[in-house]
Amino acid sequence: MLKLETSIQYLTGVGPKMAEKLKRLGINNVRDLLFYYPWRYDDFSHPVLIRNLRIGCEAIIKAEIKSVKKTYTKRRWMTLIETILEDDSGEIKAVWFNQPFLMTILKPGQEWLFAGKVNFDFSSKKKTLSVTQYEKEPITLPVYSETEGLNSKYLRKIIKPLIFQVDSLIKEFLPPNIIKNQNLIDIKNALKNIHFPTAASELEKAKKRLAFDELFLISLRMLTAKQELSKSSAIALLFNKDILQDFVRNLPFQLTNAQRKVAWEIIKDLGRNVPMNRLLEGDVGSGKTVVAAMAVLVVACRNYQSVWLAPTEILANQHFQNVAKLLKPFKIKTGLLTSANRKANLEQDNLIIGTHALLQKNIQIPKLALIIVDEQHRFGVKQRAHLRQGYGGQAHLKIPHFLSMTATPIPRSLALALYGDLDMSVIDEMPPGRQKVITRIVAPQNRLKAYDFIKNEVMSGRQVFVICPLIEPSDSLKVNLFDMDRKSAIEEHKKLSQKIFPDLKIGLLHGKMKSKEKEETMKKFAQGKIDILVSTAVVEVGIDIPNATVMMIESAERFGLAQLHQFRGRVGRGKRQSYCFLFSESPARSASQSDAGGWSENNKKRLGAMIHCHNGFELAEKDLQIRGPGELVGLRQSGIPDLKMASLGDTILIKEARQAAQEIIENDLESYPLLQEKLAEFETERHLE
Repeated sequence: MLKLETSIQYLTGVGPKMAEKLKRLGINNVRDLLFYYPWRYDDFSHPVLIRNLRIGCEAIIKAEIKSVKKTYTKRRWMTLIETILEDDSGEIKAVWFNQPFLMTILKPGQEWLFAGKVNFDFSSKKKTLSVTQYEKEPITLPVYSETEGLNSKYLRKIIKPLIFQVDSLIKEFLPPNIIKNQNLIDIKNALKNIHFPTAASELEKAKKRLAFDELFLISLRMLTAKQELSKSSAIALLFNKDILQDFVRNLPFQLTNAQRKVAWEIIKDLGRNVPMNRLLEGDVGSGKTVVAAMAVLVVACRNYQSVWLAPTEILANQHFQNVAKLLKPFKIKTGLLTSANRKANLEQDNLIIGTHALLQKNIQIPKLALIIVDEQHRFGVKQRAHLRQGYGGQAHLKIPHFLSMTATPIPRSLALALYGDLDMSVIDEMPPGRQKVITRIVAPQNRLKAYDFIKNEVMSGRQVFVICPLIEPSDSLKVNLFDMDRKSAIEEHKKLSQKIFPDLKIGLLHGKMKSKEKEETMKKFAQGKIDILVSTAVVEVGIDIPNATVMMIESAERFGLAQLHQFRGRVGRGKRQSYCFLFSESPARSASQSDAGGWSENNKKRLGAMIHCHNGFELAEKDLQIRGPGELVGLRQSGIPDLKMASLGDTILIKEARQAAQEIIENDLESYPLLQEKLAEFETERHLE
């Protein structure tokens, strides 16, 4: 009898070999296959004219076959079927690789519907269509993410029989009142119509139901985690008013009102015997580090320890220098622990700053009472719990307090969905006197003028960042017309060193360098021994070089607004006017070609927003509207749930899902066994960490 847990290899048409290929897509059993949603649909009922085809785009045309011929590629074993297709607007050559049987199917004079990708043939200087699907009659077909040797046609073939068994395989887990109140269809019909929709309206209903499920289950997990944590106990760390006042008086600057407000929120949390679980948001340069240092001081004054996790060794080293200096007057012992440096005494140091090297199982910190995670708000619920458990139980079996910090502002609706287990503090005020960075989009023809400007800045004693999206050129990019303009740090460093600024000191920094090399490069840059630092995104967060006045970003359209804002935040930290130059070699293209890269309408809006807007929270809202949440919070990077159907930009659905989850928590989750079962399944499948 077929079950959701049945291994994929036992399905008709699969077997061991195809099962291995399916596993590459994360499909191991029947459940995985049913919940492997299409990422788009080929609607053969709406073809476009040949003259309207755009290079780099997927398209469907309805055309008559004018001619068919079989040739061979340079590798003689690969056949190539070429046809000339024609409609009332023009003609195009269509090609198929290694499908010789098509000679018996496709005949001149026949009219078919063809779907495929539009490419450019450099030899003939004409467009071509690489056909992926062809149909005689209008139909809507699901298209799935594929892997080598396994295409959407095959996936449709093995999914179709399962659709007829959905009623016996799937149980409805949502309570009837939620289905009714949210106007949702049942889960069985949702699965049927997401794979093989009978109408556009039914597809939309299926999408809404499955999107609601994801957001609802995420919210439910966040709220249960918050509820579970509220039952735990932590060390109550009462603050010493006199010492904190001395700390504030000794600062070389005045705290803003926003810093004072969030510091007080954190200090009050530390004074409770329930573990603090707080996210501290603050724009680039708003002063989060000082607030976190105050929390460390409170902990140290009670003879307990703190751990401060940084995402990179560069940032860990910088914190070690800056935070240690802030705390030195109070005799706070600070240690550093990274893969390259182990200047830490785990038994005696009040504060241990480090990278993920601190997460090793053999690391034990006996009196740990506070964990600070810098720029890793991407840690999910389970990861946050793991951080506590990794050290937990040492200080009288109490759970450490937890403070996560981010300089990537997150719209509140998004934060509630992703970090609903965390309380939030926001520094929404910048220190007085900080100058705005002048931001300009530089057209290709003005590149030399920008270089002249940079040379003048360096001659005046200033320093420059140059950011590239890649470390080194990739061979795979050479065949992609729209990726040829993507800059690599290694090539850019070579060009600037040898051709543009041969008389200047040019440094190179990227993630593949050894820790010691990165540390030495940053040390030289900080000391002014490097004029221009060519780097990848490793300098995105936390790097503080007050003498740097120019941030030059290559292939700027390849980065999200939040990331561009982070880069810009690396300059403007000193007293002198600073500049951010956004470069792109891509010509303007239509919005329909945005997937291929270049200056789409969205890119124009985003980069235009960088010129006029200097507030990170406002930029985050714009990025959410234009590009979606992935650019805000690194959706594909780590920690954030794998969302197959939901859009984190759908603030209304997020709010409704959270309210429904809150009602379940208030009514007691244990009253809903099917929902409990689904939640456990969802956590495992989607890596809801």
